[in-house]
Amino acid sequence: MEGKSTDGIVSRYLNRKISTRITGFIMKHDIPCTPNDISIISFIIGLLAFPFYLLHLPWAAGLLIQVSSVVDGVDGELARARNMKSDYGAFLDTMLDRFANILAILGASIYVGQVGEVSTTLLLVVSILAVTGDLMVSYLHSVGRVFGTHPVLVGRIRGIASRDVRLFILFVFSLFGQVFLALLIIALLSNFYVVGKFMELLYHCRDVKKR
Repeated sequence: MEGKSTDGIVSRYLNRKISTRITGFIMKHDIPCTPNDISIISFIIGLLAFPFYLLHLPWAAGLLIQVSSVVDGVDGELARARNMKSDYGAFLDTMLDRFANILAILGASIYVGQVGEVSTTLLLVVSILAVTGDLMVSYLHSVGRVFGTHPVLVGRIRGIASRDVRLFILFVFSLFGQVFLALLIIALLSNFYVVGKFMELLYHCRDVKKR
């Protein structure tokens, strides 16, 4: 079982090394679960991170977020291994991922607000930019496929702000209680990626039309 060409750097060098073992275990023991079951399990694990932020246990929330990110790779691997790929499953996984991401950022933002690390105005701006960047990366990857290929494969800016990367940032900084810094990096990185990739896709479209 291999990863995808569109994998982010965290998935490629870390997550896949774990998720493929989980998928292999499921296949070896013929465990009766579907890719959709795995998508739901991944979502539930990610969902559990939210209350841990409210309980001022960011390290636990971060761990759950990373576990959810790893498990999220299993559904696609299982779908490919068992030839169970479907539009329904892809839609379900995509929507659950968005809900999980929003809740993770919301929980992290509430935690920062509760501990009073920064001003309310700064927190609000950064949180909105983090959510906006998160959603826009997904949206750009979705609509950008009208060019006939995945946007990640176009241009020089590759998967520097993919979901696995964003969640890994939240995981690492949450372990050390630096949750606001995680939100700030996610906000800057994701929006930089969206703007940069948007420009690359425009140039790509123009070059295709010239041919």
